[in-house]
Amino acid sequence: MPDLLLELFSEEIPARMQERAGEDLKRLVTGALVDAGLTYEGARAFATPRRLALSVTGLPARQPDTREERKGPRVGAPDKATEGFVKAAGLQSIDQAKIVTDDRRGDFYLAVIKKPGRAAEKVIAAFMPEVIGNFPWPKSMRWGSPPSPESVVVGGKKVVVGAETVVIRPPWLRWVRPLHSILCTFGPETEETAVVRFSVDGLKSGNVTHGHRFMAPGAISVRRYDDYAAKLEKAFVVLDAERRKDMILHDAKDLALAQGLALVEDEALLSENAGLVEWPAVLMGTFDKAFLDLPPEVLATAMKHHQKCFSLKHASTGKLANRFILVSNLKAKDRGKAIVAGNERVIAARLADARFFWDQDLKVPLAARVEKLKEIVFHEKLGTQYERVERIECLAGELAPKVGADAKQAVRAARLCKADLVTEMVGEFPELQGLIGKYYALAQGENAAVARAIEEHYRPQGPTDAVPSNPVSVAVALADKLDMLACFWAIGETPTGSKDPYALRRAALGAIRIILANDLRIRLFSAMAKPFGRAVRSMERYSVIEKLAAAESLTAHGYSDKDVSEIEQTVIKDARSLPKNADAFISIYRAKAIDLISFFADRLKVHLREQGARHDLIDAVFSLGGQDDLLMIVKRVEALGRFLDSDDGAHLMTGVKRATNILRIEEKKDGRAYDRAPDFKLIEKQGLPEERVLFHVIEAAEGHVDDHVAREDFETAMKALAELRPAVDAFFDHVTVNVEDRKLRENRLNLLNRLREATLKVADFSRIEG
Repeated sequence: MPDLLLELFSEEIPARMQERAGEDLKRLVTGALVDAGLTYEGARAFATPRRLALSVTGLPARQPDTREERKGPRVGAPDKATEGFVKAAGLQSIDQAKIVTDDRRGDFYLAVIKKPGRAAEKVIAAFMPEVIGNFPWPKSMRWGSPPSPESVVVGGKKVVVGAETVVIRPPWLRWVRPLHSILCTFGPETEETAVVRFSVDGLKSGNVTHGHRFMAPGAISVRRYDDYAAKLEKAFVVLDAERRKDMILHDAKDLALAQGLALVEDEALLSENAGLVEWPAVLMGTFDKAFLDLPPEVLATAMKHHQKCFSLKHASTGKLANRFILVSNLKAKDRGKAIVAGNERVIAARLADARFFWDQDLKVPLAARVEKLKEIVFHEKLGTQYERVERIECLAGELAPKVGADAKQAVRAARLCKADLVTEMVGEFPELQGLIGKYYALAQGENAAVARAIEEHYRPQGPTDAVPSNPVSVAVALADKLDMLACFWAIGETPTGSKDPYALRRAALGAIRIILANDLRIRLFSAMAKPFGRAVRSMERYSVIEKLAAAESLTAHGYSDKDVSEIEQTVIKDARSLPKNADAFISIYRAKAIDLISFFADRLKVHLREQGARHDLIDAVFSLGGQDDLLMIVKRVEALGRFLDSDDGAHLMTGVKRATNILRIEEKKDGRAYDRAPDFKLIEKQGLPEERVLFHVIEAAEGHVDDHVAREDFETAMKALAELRPAVDAFFDHVTVNVEDRKLRENRLNLLNRLREATLKVADFSRIEG
């Protein structure tokens, strides 16, 4: 079957855009092929600095023929209806239509429209200009010389040039960089391929490409993919980005090993280098050993940031070496000596800059820099970075005892955690924030735990990032994330759909991982009350508080009166500067915090689902209300999962769901709730033995469950629930709930409600699937 080869040859495409561009090219072209009825066997996209290419294999030579039946008006319908049908169906006359009979409609016209498929290359030529002309580059440009007044014709806009009126032609082709040529061929393997002829703003397609810019710049005629890839290889172009990465990595490791060194691997830097070269040539350079007294991360970042160079370390000690690896796009005649020398000069200058920043920054203590944070706006509704530090400082001090940290150290670390934002080093290398703060803190005599917390308070920044374990780091990192979440919820800046500009999902997941990894008992609701109050207090300056609505009480969501009272007092105390709005603060916090806890529940589901847990079990626990202790939630979920995996658990869940369904149906039908205590005297007098047994078993199980839940022994609480199984099974086997006797029926429904309430002490079984 025929294959399609497409190449778009241009000036250098930024490395960061290449992978996405290859995916977009594949998606757009294959989508257009399928829409046109041209199915294919396989497609593969390629990207180098100067070209995007696509190979599509196993295409048919033609579109399939199509046959469409179109119903028309009844026989004898008005002429206008018949004429409209003839025109719409593309017929010459009504005589070309069939007359068919239908029992409902009677005789009516039916047009059978047959369309022969077009040749595949004509279909491709038709849609390709649109694919190229509307390619979704993140950024694009126009290029070329303005047309002369005599030839201008774009957009139909008339302007006066001198004494003449001319028409300005539309903008030149937009592309990420100037597009030089389009290669597009199509044909079977055993025959000569043909050029798919089309043009894009005057740029015509052909079968010619070009090799390496310096080592083989001449034109190359190609037919299909195999021929294309082989000829490019001879012209010093490695088409496959993954192969270029593999070449760079292996050559760099071999070169390092020959010098007794090891490569400091960096996947992002490797991908970027592969996107900068078409023919990788790996070289090694050196820099002055005097720079090694700078932090290794500073050296590595400076070399990576400015010259895209890899760092090297001593294989035996792991310390950074005064060598680096660079990747050239040229196989030089002097074996790269001039290229290495040029890179060494640039890197020496950049490292000298880094040393200057380091020396200048050390002259000012971190503590003295905190005041400068007043000049940096964190958010227009939340004030400055200084105000944020004050909130983190306060919260870290409160969290410290709960995580086993020294409160003074936690407060000190929180005070200094953002100070490096105003250093010269972070101004030059923003990715070093936190890390460089640690080095400055150590150099200025701060406690080691404080310095470590400054570095780690941003962690974890992703699903694979390490979680802080040092207590001081945990206190500050958790305070940083909880403050971020509470404050943005306070002002209503929450994630919507795929949009999360402040990375609040990442912050919530980070807080969850910190809590679970360190087995922390944190009540999120009360922990976030103070930063919330401070945030709302800041908002008064922006007259935002009036826009926030009150909400239902916390008790309706499962929180005890004591919890509510403590939280309200915290909010009122922190809102003391605005006493007239104290009630509003409480209402606002109730609404916003409940919504935020639900957000945490969703993030927890994501986290546990990745570890194999069932999302419905999380729902079953969260729906009980008042659940903001993540560690206890996870323990409940784990215990519930193990319980349901047992025979007792599975059978009990079936019985409880049956009871719940009966109650839901009968309560809806009767328009009332059956939530009264069952009358045991009535059971003794008129009930069956199975009713009496179930009543006593529920009473006993409830007491056991309450005791074990109070001791947070959820495993044993589940086992206590298992005591219900035989009685529940016997009840449904021998007892009819909906009997004629109204009182007996009502009492049995109340008994089922008692069963439901007993299980709700552990989980809401109605939320569990299966």
